[in-house]
Amino acid sequence: MKLPVCLLAVAACLGGCVNNSTSAALDAGENQVQLRQIQSRAFDTTDKAKTLRTVIATLQDLGFVIEKADLELGTVTGTKLDGYALRMSVSVRPRNAKQLLVRANAQYQEQAVTDPAPYQAFFNSLGKGMFLTAQNVD
Repeated sequence: MKLPVCLLAVAACLGGCVNNSTSAALDAGENQVQLRQIQSRAFDTTDKAKTLRTVIATLQDLGFVIEKADLELGTVTGTKLDGYALRMSVSVRPRNAKQLLVRANAQYQEQAVTDPAPYQAFFNSLGKGMFLTAQNVD
């Protein structure tokens, strides 16, 4: 009689652990979705090359040194060495037939940046740059 009671207690404890880890996984998933929203913006253009040039110019205007740029992959990576090492990787890919999606990923000392401020600064500047590029203003 004691053995079934012990097995039931162990099963209840394990069941509680599964629910907690599932809940933690769902919370982590929600955080990732929120972070992806902070890191991404869609632009009404299909010109990937021009968008990448604007991304490079924006990063340089913000004090980043460009390390890598690849038109075929649609990626740009730069580092800002202004008293700290902030690294930002930006990817540009089609969102639909009329838009490109720009996603920035920032790291500070190899830790992902979840603070929205650097992303907002980048996208505010990029938005202005995209407007000027669309108006053919150099």
